Amino acid sequence: MIHKPFIYLCNTMTKHKIRNSLVPIRNLKVGVDTGGTFTDFVFQTENGLRVFKLPSTPADPSTAITEGLKKIVEETHTDLAKIEVVHGTTVGTNALLTRRGARAVLVTTSGFEDVLAIGRQARPSLYDLNVTKPLPLVADELRFGISERVTASGEVLIELAEKEIQGLVKKIKRAKPESIAICLLFSFVRPEHEKHLEESLSSLGVPLSVSHKILPEYREFERTSTVCINAYLQPLMGRYLKRLQAFFVLSLAFRQSDDKPKPPKGGTQNSNQNSLRVMQSSGGSISATAASDEPVRTILSGPAGGVVGALRVAKETGFPNIITFDMGGTSTDVALCDKDGMKMTRESLINMMPVAIPMMDIHTVGAGGGSIARVDEGGSLRVGPESAGANPGPACYGRGVLPTVTDAHCVLNHFGGAGLLGGDFVLHEERAKKVLNDLAEQMSSAAKKKIGVIQAALGVLRVVRVNMEKALRVISVERGFDTREFSLVPFGGAGGLHAVELARVLRIPRVIVPTAQGALSAIGCLTSDVVKDWSKTVMTDANTNFQIVFDEMEKEARIALKREGFEDKKQKHERLLAVRHKGQSFELELVWKKDMNIERLFHKAHLARYGYKQEANAVEIVSARLRSSGMVEKIKSKEERITKSKSKTVKPHAYTKVYFYSKAKKAGIYERDNLEAGMKLITPCIVTEYSATTLIPNGAKVRVDAFKNLIVDVI
Repeated sequence: MIHKPFIYLCNTMTKHKIRNSLVPIRNLKVGVDTGGTFTDFVFQTENGLRVFKLPSTPADPSTAITEGLKKIVEETHTDLAKIEVVHGTTVGTNALLTRRGARAVLVTTSGFEDVLAIGRQARPSLYDLNVTKPLPLVADELRFGISERVTASGEVLIELAEKEIQGLVKKIKRAKPESIAICLLFSFVRPEHEKHLEESLSSLGVPLSVSHKILPEYREFERTSTVCINAYLQPLMGRYLKRLQAFFVLSLAFRQSDDKPKPPKGGTQNSNQNSLRVMQSSGGSISATAASDEPVRTILSGPAGGVVGALRVAKETGFPNIITFDMGGTSTDVALCDKDGMKMTRESLINMMPVAIPMMDIHTVGAGGGSIARVDEGGSLRVGPESAGANPGPACYGRGVLPTVTDAHCVLNHFGGAGLLGGDFVLHEERAKKVLNDLAEQMSSAAKKKIGVIQAALGVLRVVRVNMEKALRVISVERGFDTREFSLVPFGGAGGLHAVELARVLRIPRVIVPTAQGALSAIGCLTSDVVKDWSKTVMTDANTNFQIVFDEMEKEARIALKREGFEDKKQKHERLLAVRHKGQSFELELVWKKDMNIERLFHKAHLARYGYKQEANAVEIVSARLRSSGMVEKIKSKEERITKSKSKTVKPHAYTKVYFYSKAKKAGIYERDNLEAGMKLITPCIVTEYSATTLIPNGAKVRVDAFKNLIVDVI
C-alpha cells in the first residue's frame, strides 16, 4: 500500500518529492484519471508539469481523488480556491457494466412503452439460437405511456390532458423512482409536451432526463435508450460529484474559519465555481454541474482523455496518423486517429445498449495488467476479462493470490528489478513466482506434460497480446486502414510493455512512447477544451440554406460557453451536417461551409467510406450539428534543440537477464530521467520511469526526440 504520493517533475525529468519550502503556486491546474488500479494526478505549475499516483479506491473513487488533492495543497501551499481540476471518471461506465444504477422511470408516448425491449432487428449473434439480450434498464412496470401525439412535421394530433398528467404523477410517486426519463415520440420537432411534463413531474423532487435537451434527434429507440441511460446514471453520478464538490467547499470554509472573512448568508463565496470539470466521451470537458445533469456524456470519460493526450504527442512528433494503445490495470482501450483528428461516432454500444450522443470511436477489451490468468474447463489458458483491480491487485503487489499479467512480467524480469513508481513501490517477486508456478502446474496437468514457470508466464503474455491484437485490428484493418501508414502510441501503466511486439505483428513501422506515458490520460484531461454539442433534426434536401439554422444554434452555444467563462475570442464553433442518400438508414457527417456543394462532397465521402457512389440518388440532410469549444490554456512544452554532441548512442547504466522468449537474454536498463534529446539506445533494453516501464526487444532502433518522446523504429 502506498501511503503518500510520489511526485515526479516531468519537464526536467527529475524525480523528487515536493518540499514545503516551495513558493505557493497560483491558479494550479490538476488533471485526474481514475483507473482500476491507480489514480493518476498531473498538475501544471509555474515550474513545470508534475505527476504522481495513488492506489484507486473502487468502492468510492472520490476518496483517492480527495486524498491526492489534499497532498497537492499540503505540499505546494496552494490555495484550494485557486485549483482547477479536470477529471476523467469511470463511475458511469462501471455502473452500466455492473447494472448498479438508479431505479428509473420512463414516460413516453402511449403505445411506445416497450420500445426499449423491442429495439431493432439487428441480432448480436445471427446463428446463435440461445442468444439473450440484456434486460432493459427500466423494468416493464416502470414504463408509463401518456396520451399525446405530434406528427413528424410538428402538427399536434392529440393534446396532453391535464387530468391524465395528474394521474401519471400519482402513479410515478407510488413507484418511488430515483430518477425519471421523459422521451416523447416527436419531441425533437416540437418539445412543448415534454416541457409541460417536465414542469409537472419536477414536483416529485427526483432528477429528470428530458430527450429534447439531451438528444433532439430522430430514431426513437436510440434516443429512448440514451435518455434512459442518462436517468439510470443521474443519481449515482450526482452523489459522486457532490462529494467531490463538497471537498472544495468544506476545505474553503475551513481555510476561512481562522483568519478570512466568512461567506455572507445566502451562499458561499467560492470564486472557483468551475473548479471541477469532467471529461466527456467526445474528448472535451464539461462542468461538474453539467456532468451531473447529463452523465451519459461521461461514459468513456477516462479513455477519451488518453486519446486527447496522444493527439498532442502526434502533433509534437510530426506523425499525424496514430493508433492509440491505452493499457491500464483492468482494460485496454484502442482508437485510430488520422490527419483529420479523432474519429467520432454516434453509434456506440455499451453492454449492447445504444448510446447516440457523440463519442470517440474507442474499442475496449478486458485485458490489463491486473487481468487474471486461469486454465478453463477445457484445459485452455485464459487471461481476463476478470481483473484483480486495485484490491487485492496482482500477487507481486503483496496481497493478491491469483496470477495476473503483471505477475508474468515480474517473473520474466521485465521490470528489471526496479519495481514500480521509480522503485518506491517494491514488487514481491517470490510471491509472483509462486502464483505462476501454481498456474504452470494446472497447465501441466491439462497438457499432460511438464510446463515450467517461465513457459507459463510467456503463455500468459501471448494470450493477452492476442486479445489486444484483435482489438487493434477492429479499429484499423477491419475498417480498411493500412497499419503501415500509422504509428502506435502506447500509454497507461502497461502499454509500453507490449507495444513493440504488437507493432511487429500488425506491421506498424513505428512506436512513439510519450513522456510520462503512464499518466497520459490525466495529461489529456488537463489539456482538453470545454466542449458542448448541439444538434437539430431538419430532414431536408441539399439545397436548403443552413445559415439561419446554424446561426441560431451558435447563438445559444456562445451564451452557454460565456456562462463557463469563455469570451468570444476563446470560443470555436464547428458546423456539421449528417447526410445520407434518401432512404438510407445511416448518415455520413460532413463539415459545413457556406456555399459548399453538399452533394458533391457527400458522394466523395461515400466513395471513400463504402468504396462506391451513386450520384443519381437523391441526397437528404438529416441533422444539423454544432460542436462548440471553449479553448483552455494549453500545457507549455519547452522544446529542446538536438545538438550534434547529443546525437549519439549511449550505453545503459546497468544490465540484467530478461526473458523475451524461452531463453534469457542480456538487456540494458535505462532510466528515462537521464535520457536527453538526440540520444540513441542499445537494444534489447528496458526503459524505466516513474509512471511506466517500456520493454524494447532486439532489432528495434530507439532514439529520443526533441520532446523526449522515445521513437522506436520497429521494422
